[in-house]
Amino acid sequence: MALKERITEDMKSAMRAAEKERLATIRLALAAIKQREVDERVTLDDTQVLAVVEKMIKQRREAIAQFQSGGRADLVAKENAEIAVLQGYLPAPMSDAEIDALVAEAITATGASSVKDMGKVMGFVKPKAQGRADMGALSARIKQKLG
Repeated sequence: MALKERITEDMKSAMRAAEKERLATIRLALAAIKQREVDERVTLDDTQVLAVVEKMIKQRREAIAQFQSGGRADLVAKENAEIAVLQGYLPAPMSDAEIDALVAEAITATGASSVKDMGKVMGFVKPKAQGRADMGALSARIKQKLG
Protein backbone atom coordinates (compact mmCIF):
# COMPACT_ATOMS: atom_id res chain seq x y z
CA MET A 1 0.00 0.00 0.00
CA ALA A 2 1.30 3.43 -0.92
CA LEU A 3 2.14 5.78 1.92
CA LYS A 4 -0.50 8.31 0.89
CA GLU A 5 -3.15 5.57 0.93
CA ARG A 6 -1.96 4.44 4.36
CA ILE A 7 -2.30 7.98 5.70
CA THR A 8 -5.83 8.19 4.26
CA GLU A 9 -6.78 4.86 5.88
CA ASP A 10 -5.35 6.06 9.20
CA MET A 11 -7.49 9.19 8.90
CA LYS A 12 -10.60 7.04 8.48
CA SER A 13 -9.70 4.87 11.49
CA ALA A 14 -8.98 7.98 13.61
CA MET A 15 -12.40 9.34 12.62
CA ARG A 16 -14.09 6.08 13.66
CA ALA A 17 -12.19 6.00 16.96
CA ALA A 18 -12.91 9.70 17.64
CA GLU A 19 -9.20 10.49 18.19
CA LYS A 20 -9.43 14.25 17.68
CA GLU A 21 -5.75 15.19 18.04
CA ARG A 22 -4.50 12.34 15.85
CA LEU A 23 -7.18 13.08 13.26
CA ALA A 24 -6.23 16.76 13.14
CA THR A 25 -2.55 15.92 12.58
CA ILE A 26 -3.33 13.40 9.85
CA ARG A 27 -5.60 15.91 8.12
CA LEU A 28 -2.78 18.47 8.22
CA ALA A 29 -0.45 15.94 6.59
CA LEU A 30 -2.97 15.10 3.88
CA ALA A 31 -3.59 18.79 3.26
CA ALA A 32 0.16 19.42 2.86
CA ILE A 33 0.44 16.48 0.45
CA LYS A 34 -2.57 17.67 -1.56
CA GLN A 35 -1.22 21.24 -1.64
CA ARG A 36 2.08 20.06 -3.08
CA GLU A 37 0.27 17.90 -5.65
CA VAL A 38 -1.85 20.86 -6.76
CA ASP A 39 1.11 23.27 -6.83
CA GLU A 40 3.28 20.93 -8.90
CA ARG A 41 0.42 19.32 -10.87
CA VAL A 42 1.70 15.81 -10.15
CA THR A 43 0.73 12.81 -8.06
CA LEU A 44 3.32 12.33 -5.32
CA ASP A 45 5.08 9.00 -4.93
CA ASP A 46 6.19 7.59 -1.57
CA THR A 47 9.55 9.39 -1.62
CA GLN A 48 7.90 12.75 -2.19
CA VAL A 49 5.27 12.07 0.48
CA LEU A 50 8.11 11.22 2.89
CA ALA A 51 9.72 14.56 2.08
CA VAL A 52 6.46 16.36 2.93
CA VAL A 53 6.19 14.49 6.25
CA GLU A 54 9.83 15.23 7.09
CA LYS A 55 9.28 18.91 6.34
CA MET A 56 6.27 18.95 8.66
CA ILE A 57 8.30 17.34 11.45
CA LYS A 58 11.07 19.89 10.94
CA GLN A 59 8.53 22.73 11.17
CA ARG A 60 7.16 21.28 14.41
CA ARG A 61 10.66 21.06 15.92
CA GLU A 62 11.32 24.69 15.03
CA ALA A 63 8.00 25.68 16.57
CA ILE A 64 8.87 23.78 19.76
CA ALA A 65 12.05 25.83 20.13
CA GLN A 66 10.02 29.03 19.76
CA PHE A 67 7.34 27.91 22.21
CA GLN A 68 9.92 26.84 24.80
CA SER A 69 11.59 30.24 24.67
CA GLY A 70 8.16 31.82 25.08
CA GLY A 71 7.29 29.61 28.05
CA ARG A 72 4.31 27.93 26.36
CA ALA A 73 4.47 24.35 27.70
CA ASP A 74 0.93 23.64 26.45
CA LEU A 75 1.90 24.34 22.83
CA VAL A 76 5.16 22.40 23.22
CA ALA A 77 3.15 19.34 24.29
CA LYS A 78 0.80 19.76 21.31
CA GLU A 79 3.69 19.97 18.84
CA ASN A 80 5.38 16.93 20.41
CA ALA A 81 2.15 14.94 20.03
CA GLU A 82 1.97 15.94 16.36
CA ILE A 83 5.59 14.87 15.83
CA ALA A 84 4.81 11.48 17.38
CA VAL A 85 1.94 10.93 14.94
CA LEU A 86 3.97 12.07 11.93
CA GLN A 87 6.98 9.92 12.83
CA GLY A 88 4.76 6.88 12.50
CA TYR A 89 4.91 7.39 8.73
CA LEU A 90 8.70 7.52 8.52
CA PRO A 91 10.70 4.33 7.91
CA ALA A 92 12.84 2.90 10.72
CA PRO A 93 15.84 5.16 11.41
CA MET A 94 19.30 4.06 10.28
CA SER A 95 21.80 2.95 12.90
CA ASP A 96 25.19 4.65 13.22
CA ALA A 97 26.85 1.60 11.65
CA GLU A 98 24.49 1.73 8.65
CA ILE A 99 25.14 5.45 8.20
CA ASP A 100 28.92 4.95 8.36
CA ALA A 101 28.70 2.12 5.81
CA LEU A 102 26.54 4.22 3.49
CA VAL A 103 28.92 7.20 3.73
CA ALA A 104 31.93 4.98 3.04
CA GLU A 105 30.14 3.41 0.05
CA ALA A 106 29.22 6.86 -1.29
CA ILE A 107 32.77 8.18 -0.97
CA THR A 108 34.12 5.13 -2.79
CA ALA A 109 31.45 5.20 -5.51
CA THR A 110 31.84 8.92 -6.24
CA GLY A 111 35.62 8.99 -5.89
CA ALA A 112 35.35 11.87 -3.43
CA SER A 113 38.62 13.02 -1.91
CA SER A 114 37.96 16.41 -0.33
CA VAL A 115 35.21 18.61 1.05
CA LYS A 116 34.82 20.04 -2.47
CA ASP A 117 33.20 16.72 -3.46
CA MET A 118 30.56 17.05 -0.74
CA GLY A 119 27.74 17.62 -3.26
CA LYS A 120 28.50 14.40 -5.13
CA VAL A 121 28.48 12.37 -1.92
CA MET A 122 25.25 13.98 -0.67
CA GLY A 123 23.64 13.33 -4.05
CA PHE A 124 24.51 9.64 -3.70
CA VAL A 125 23.49 9.34 -0.04
CA LYS A 126 20.30 11.42 0.10
CA PRO A 127 17.93 9.09 -1.81
CA LYS A 128 19.06 6.11 0.27
CA ALA A 129 18.82 7.88 3.63
CA GLN A 130 15.67 9.94 2.94
CA GLY A 131 13.39 9.70 5.96
CA ARG A 132 15.75 7.38 7.78
CA ALA A 133 18.45 9.80 8.92
CA ASP A 134 18.77 13.46 9.85
CA MET A 135 20.31 15.11 6.80
CA GLY A 136 22.07 17.76 8.87
CA ALA A 137 23.85 15.16 10.98
CA LEU A 138 24.57 13.09 7.89
CA SER A 139 26.11 16.10 6.16
CA ALA A 140 28.30 16.78 9.20
CA ARG A 141 29.47 13.16 9.23
CA ILE A 142 30.35 13.28 5.51
CA LYS A 143 32.25 16.55 6.02
CA GLN A 144 34.18 14.92 8.90
CA LYS A 145 35.14 11.91 6.73
CA LEU A 146 36.21 14.10 3.82
CA GLY A 147 37.97 16.72 5.95
